[in-house]
Amino acid sequence: MKIIIGSQNPAKVLAVQEAFKHYQTDFIPMNIPSGVSAQPFSDEETIQGAINRAYDALKLGEGHIGIGLEGGVQETKYGLFLCNWGALAEIGESPIIAGGARIPLPVEVADHVLAGEELGPVMENYVKKDNVRKKEGAVGIFTNNQINRAEMFTHVMKLLVGQYEFRGMEKR
Repeated sequence: MKIIIGSQNPAKVLAVQEAFKHYQTDFIPMNIPSGVSAQPFSDEETIQGAINRAYDALKLGEGHIGIGLEGGVQETKYGLFLCNWGALAEIGESPIIAGGARIPLPVEVADHVLAGEELGPVMENYVKKDNVRKKEGAVGIFTNNQINRAEMFTHVMKLLVGQYEFRGMEKR
């Protein structure tokens, strides 16, 4: 099986590899644009980015499965929350979608994102570290590394793979 990953971000690639570790697969990470804002600002936009990445990866990479993983934020009456969504695409099938963990962003970070800045650079400035989005992510920083970005996306991927397997069982 050939799985095309709609990102070359190491945290996302690791998550896909971990979720499909019991399959005989070739993983091909590709830099696929999300087709949404650089900083998705709702569940809907974040889901759409994941779906776009999954189907475009499938088409451009000519694989069996396309995977799209997208991080964003969602404004609530309790503050601005991290959100993360994934999509699994197969030719001729509707996408399989799953969402993951959510935590609130501290006001000093949320204010910058609400003012139009992208979370990745805001986080790098906030913690004075490079490549936060490719390593622990905001979730790693704000959970004191109890869960990092790869683990957060691995959870989403396991939800996708489980639904994929269930879909296959229903077809039999």
